Amino acid sequence: MTSITENPILFLVSILVLLFSIILHEVAHGWAAERLGDPTARMAGRITFNPLPHIDLFGTVILPISLILLHSSFVIGWAKPVPVNFYRLRRPRRDTILVSLAGILSNLTLAILISLVWRLVLLFELQPGTIFFFFANVVYYTVGINLLLAVFNLVPVPPLDGSKVVGALLPPRWEAVLFNPQFSLIGTFVLFALLWTGLLWRILGPVLVFLQNILLS
Repeated sequence: MTSITENPILFLVSILVLLFSIILHEVAHGWAAERLGDPTARMAGRITFNPLPHIDLFGTVILPISLILLHSSFVIGWAKPVPVNFYRLRRPRRDTILVSLAGILSNLTLAILISLVWRLVLLFELQPGTIFFFFANVVYYTVGINLLLAVFNLVPVPPLDGSKVVGALLPPRWEAVLFNPQFSLIGTFVLFALLWTGLLWRILGPVLVFLQNILLS
């Protein structure tokens, strides 16, 4: 496959794929919350694929572009979190887990569906420089991006979805700590430290390779 940074058009398309995948993730959170009793996301106008309400300048634009330009081993980003009032959910602890997993499952589902297209692509000879070869690259990176988003969000560090799943399984006193905004801020710094040192990639890398081997082999 062609490196994203070697082809400006592929670079742009990959950014658009990442943006769509992140938005899909957030919309899935809002949709699941609405089905489980909390209409906050709908009232805030966030159950939409219009990118403008979702864009976070740093997480959606600056960070992923910087990682690509720096030839990072992986590219990640995020959108503005969809507002969810977990206390309005019909069964708060159970539904918190369901809402948190909805975004992850949306990316995993998209990766699986696009991987079926990849299977069809492999039936043809890929000639570099052709439109079909470019399309094959887009399909390949779409699967990879969505697998990365799914696995990344499973990390149990606030404010990622994995931390909310863990929080809903903990005793109430620990749950309150995990959902504390200050704890989420600390978690953000921890995530940046893990990214900066490369430790996060060493943790997630084997899982991603395993999933990619299943879907892209």
